[in-house]
Amino acid sequence: MSRIGKKPIEVPAGVKVAISGNTIELQGAKGKDKLTVHPKVKVSWSESEKAITVALAGTAADADAKAQWGTTRALIRNMIEGVTKGYEKTMQVVGTGWTASLAGKNLKLSVGFANPILMPVPEGITVVVEKQVGELTPIKVAGVSRQLVGQFASAMRAKRKPEPYNGKGIKYSEETIKRKQGKQFGA
Repeated sequence: MSRIGKKPIEVPAGVKVAISGNTIELQGAKGKDKLTVHPKVKVSWSESEKAITVALAGTAADADAKAQWGTTRALIRNMIEGVTKGYEKTMQVVGTGWTASLAGKNLKLSVGFANPILMPVPEGITVVVEKQVGELTPIKVAGVSRQLVGQFASAMRAKRKPEPYNGKGIKYSEETIKRKQGKQFGA
C-alpha cells in the first residue's frame, strides 16, 4: 500500500476542483492547471471534507499501479500549490557582454555565440528579464505548472552551461559553480 497515495489532499479555500472521467482540472488565484490521470488510478473529490482522495481503480494492485498511485497524488498536490502560490525559478546569465532580453514572445540570449539564441516562451509561463548588474543578468521564470517552469529553466541552462574555469554561463541563482584553477605557466 502506498504511504503517499493513501493520504488525502487538502484543498484550500478559493480553489475550484472539476473532475470528469480521467481528467482533473484545478482553478485558483494564479491560474488553472489540468492533469490526465492514469487509468489504473481513481481520483475523487469530497466537497464536505474539502479534500481530494486518490485510490487504485478496481483490483489493479500491480507494481505499476502502485507507482502511479503515489505519483498521481504528488502531481495533484503540486497542482494545488501551483494554482495558489505559483512556481518561480531565478536564473542568472553570467559573463562580460552576455545579456538576455525579451523579443516579443521569445527570450533572446546573447551568450558568446556568433548569433543570439531565440527561445520561444511556452504558453502559461511568464519570463521577466531584470536589469543587468555588472556581468550578471537575472531572469525570473514563473508559472502555474511546476513541470513547465522547471523544464524551461533547464532548457535555458542547457544552451550555455556554466563552465568551471571562468564561471561564465547560464545558471540557477542558488547554484554554485565549483571553480577550477587554470594552467600554471613558468617554473
